Amino acid sequence: MNIDTIKIFDTTLRDGEQSPGASMNTEEKIQIAIQLEKLGVDIIEAGFAAASPGDFDAISKIASRVRNSTICSLARAVENDIKLAGEAIAKAKNRRIHTFIATSPIHMKYKLKMSPDEVIKRAVSSVEYAKSFTDDIEFSCEDAGRSDIEFLKEISDAVIEVGATTINLPDTVGFRMPSEIGEMIRKMYQHIGNRAIISVHNHNDLGLGVANSLEAIINGARQIECTINGLGERAGNASLEEIVMILKTRRDIFSNFKTNINTKEIYPTSRLIANITGIEPQPNKAIVGKNAFAHESGIHQDGMLKNRETYEIITPADIGLDINDTLVLGKHSGRAAFKDKLIKLGFNLEDRALNSSFERFKILADKKKDIYDDDLRAIVTNEMTKATQIFELISLQIMNCSSGVASSTIAIKKDNHEMIDANIGEGSVDAIFKTIDRISGYEGRLMDYKVTSVSKGKDALANVTVKVKFNENEPAIIGHGLNIDTMLASARAYISALNSYLSMEGMLKIRDISNKETV
Repeated sequence: MNIDTIKIFDTTLRDGEQSPGASMNTEEKIQIAIQLEKLGVDIIEAGFAAASPGDFDAISKIASRVRNSTICSLARAVENDIKLAGEAIAKAKNRRIHTFIATSPIHMKYKLKMSPDEVIKRAVSSVEYAKSFTDDIEFSCEDAGRSDIEFLKEISDAVIEVGATTINLPDTVGFRMPSEIGEMIRKMYQHIGNRAIISVHNHNDLGLGVANSLEAIINGARQIECTINGLGERAGNASLEEIVMILKTRRDIFSNFKTNINTKEIYPTSRLIANITGIEPQPNKAIVGKNAFAHESGIHQDGMLKNRETYEIITPADIGLDINDTLVLGKHSGRAAFKDKLIKLGFNLEDRALNSSFERFKILADKKKDIYDDDLRAIVTNEMTKATQIFELISLQIMNCSSGVASSTIAIKKDNHEMIDANIGEGSVDAIFKTIDRISGYEGRLMDYKVTSVSKGKDALANVTVKVKFNENEPAIIGHGLNIDTMLASARAYISALNSYLSMEGMLKIRDISNKETV
């Protein structure tokens, strides 16, 4: 029996970052890319090189670090986009350019204002130019789900003729039903055959992203574009973990297909991305939600005690989740035991990051009775993804008045110089942020504030995520703070956002892409 490998094209760092509030700094993107490689992702779409200097820098650094996965940059069918994409991925061992243009009548007429012949001509010239940077070229027909099938065949023939190796047919607006996607892919597969790999990129606007991706596989698609936790703009994208685990679990239907994904890295990858973006999967999210393996019903619990297979088709171990995840380490534990535990969790840290994480662990062990794997993941992720420490929190004191007005006194260090000041605000958090503004000289506008519990118990770590604008002409910056004390975590999150903003100041201002296009 022939078994086809379904290529997994992960676009968490590109389309996933377009989720509101999910922007990441370069170091965070590098850590995610390293984890995606460990997960076994075939192609990592590391970003959109022409979107900003920050995107270009992140793609270039990821290309230098990742060896096994193919590194891809998105590019419109525009010469400068393709040039920047080619330069960004130049250091990658395996590299791909993903270029696209809209093919639906509504997009060609109202957005591009181009005739079908002009669109084909632009597509061909773009693929030809991309070939000067790499032989691995993916071409996407944006809004393929609403495109004429005969035009899709015509433009696919044209770009394959000049070197496109993958044809992506995205349901850009998440409009199509599985039967419709299946029919489109079947017709395109019959037409294209083995001349190129057919790929799909399904948005989840109607909740059908995963179903449409599976139907595409059955009908000839051999590459699936997806994201961890289903991240993505609007309602998100098809979820990587759901697609992979369906293919693995339902072997009775998908016996002819496999992926290169190491499923035991699914949960660690999901947690890393949730920690970095501050976007937690919904509790009842399939595969990685907090309730995915919880059984509250008495009937369910009775069945589980007798035989887990009565109500559990996937085990926590299948995705790398240890449900008995208490760490038997404490304040007297040594560095070797700590390092060994991190390795089991999938972290291989350099000495500086290991030492810093170990110090944070020891401080936490003095305050917290039980330390869980999620506590460790949060500590390590926080250390690994820190921006340049321009400002460092030294101390925080808060006083609350019965009228609701609060005051905070904060000490912050910069360039080995300690600065202390105080301010008042409408509540503790407002007072903290205003005091930091006063000391630093940078005034931020808080766009979003969120607190989540890392593990369980009254002594659980508070993970605070803030979204702050320090410049009205630039995007908001995300910051993270971690501490048992929520107010300390809040102060650290705000300073984290400020440090990220200042570390980006040296770059050119983000270039706007007019008439923004996506696949």
